[in-house]
Order: sequence, then structure tokens, then C-alpha cells
Amino acid sequence: MTPVVVSPQLCLLFAAVSGILLAGSPARADYESYGVFCASGRIEVDSRSAEQMQSNRGACQFARFPTRSDAENFARRNFGGVGGACSCR
Repeated sequence: MTPVVVSPQLCLLFAAVSGILLAGSPARADYESYGVFCASGRIEVDSRSAEQMQSNRGACQFARFPTRSDAENFARRNFGGVGGACSCR
């Protein structure tokens, strides 16, 4: 069996391509979603879960969206935007 000789340039190319492929692979942030919450009487958009917001802020969730802009659009259409008045009752 003949040994394979790999040049340093080929190693660098492989490392660069691997880095690009890994950078494009799904990460946790790709699955992040955004909730529209009522916390302290005001509308907020946050990536924390409904359970986290309830326990940390006493907030209730109105809806959840895959992107922050979708969540902010919902808040604007239904509550006048982030910071608008709301109630969990």
C-alpha cells in the first residue's frame, strides 16, 4: 500500500472548506423563536420560553413566531407595538 502525501496547501483548503460548511450548518440560534409577551402591563418580544417568562417576569404569552420581525409585526398590529399597554386577564 502506497502512503498518501498531502500538501500543506491542501490541508489549509480542507480546513477552510470545513469551517465554511460548519458555519452554515444548523445551530441552536437557527431554531430560535420569539414570543410576544405581556410583562408588567407592557408588550415585549423575547426569545425566552413562555415558562421562563412566566417564572422570571410574571408574563403571559400571546403568540410565538419563527422570526423577531414577525413577532414585532404581530405586536404592532395588535397592541400598537413593543411597549404597548396589555393585560394578562
